Amino acid sequence: MLYHLFTHLKDIDFPGMGLVNFLTFRAMAAIVISMLIAFFAGGRIIRWLQRKQIGESIRDLGLAGQMEKKGTPTMGGIIIVLSLLVSVLLVCDLSNIYIQLLILTTVWCGGIGFTDDYIKVFKHNKEGLSEKGKLVLQFSLGLLIALTVCISKDIPTDQLITTIPFVKAHEFDYSWLSPFHGQLGVYCSWGIYMIMIIVVILACSNGVNLTDGLDGLSAGTSAIVSVVIGLLAYLGGNIINAQYLNIMYLPGTGEIAIFMAALVGALIGFLWYNTFPAQVFMGDTGSLTIGGIIGVSSVLIRKELLLPLLCGIFFMESLSVLIQKYWFKYTRHKYGEGRRVFLMAPLHHHYQKKNMPEPRIVTRFWIIGIILAVSTLALLKIR
Repeated sequence: MLYHLFTHLKDIDFPGMGLVNFLTFRAMAAIVISMLIAFFAGGRIIRWLQRKQIGESIRDLGLAGQMEKKGTPTMGGIIIVLSLLVSVLLVCDLSNIYIQLLILTTVWCGGIGFTDDYIKVFKHNKEGLSEKGKLVLQFSLGLLIALTVCISKDIPTDQLITTIPFVKAHEFDYSWLSPFHGQLGVYCSWGIYMIMIIVVILACSNGVNLTDGLDGLSAGTSAIVSVVIGLLAYLGGNIINAQYLNIMYLPGTGEIAIFMAALVGALIGFLWYNTFPAQVFMGDTGSLTIGGIIGVSSVLIRKELLLPLLCGIFFMESLSVLIQKYWFKYTRHKYGEGRRVFLMAPLHHHYQKKNMPEPRIVTRFWIIGIILAVSTLALLKIR
């Protein structure tokens, strides 16, 4: 809103309004605005949650310090969503298709998470929204995003190309995966691309959700990932930087950098209350929203194939759950007794079971996240 107001004032030669032309200025404004909103609104929202007795119900899993968290306010993702949306609505170009899709993602995933938390807290149903229901709603969002990316004239899709490291120009064409040629091959390529988009969105959303098990772990790791996605969006949206780094130039994606800056600010503000010992948990309202945004933004800037490295923490957390689940089923079928690979899944609980202090686990996961982030950026210079 402010962006469009300042643009109008600039058109009539109002002094100083030319700053809105600079993505860096608006990105800095976005991060400051969302951070301040999270700081000042966060305390009020936490007190409201406490008055409404919206606390976390804890199932005793034998983890150190677990039961002390009982009653800690949950649904704190409201702080993140509120801070993010207000900042974005103020400083982003709302006519930009990428911003529109990311706002849709925020509201959609936030709605799914809020519904899940509401059922858990107010309906006293610990299962919340059914797993099938979540997947259907997330799949619907993925399909909608995929169709928009493929159909919209505002998003360049002349070729189904994305970014991968180690190869010339860092480009991978999805049409290479099609077993057919001609028009049938074109349709098949589009189908493969749409399936990839849906899988990425589902994986990211649920990956962040699984990681949200220790104070500050999900928020801090997500902030690191968001910084890198914002930087890649800024570089890819600038033709000079894109040509210099020999990466894909995607007009208009620079606005995604502003959106991600707002998300980083909201996450930092939320961390003020979420670091150990946490005063509030983000709940599914926050984790599903953050994961959805990361997945959709990576697709929009054509960097989805870099996510296994960039989001390595989320990937390993999800993988640990799958390994534990299927190995247990396999060994129970083969030996009559289920066996485990990890002491407990997701992975961060494995280290808790080894009596490692929670702040140490979180800090080390953050360090690994930073290493993975730097590695992702470094790969763009390796051919």
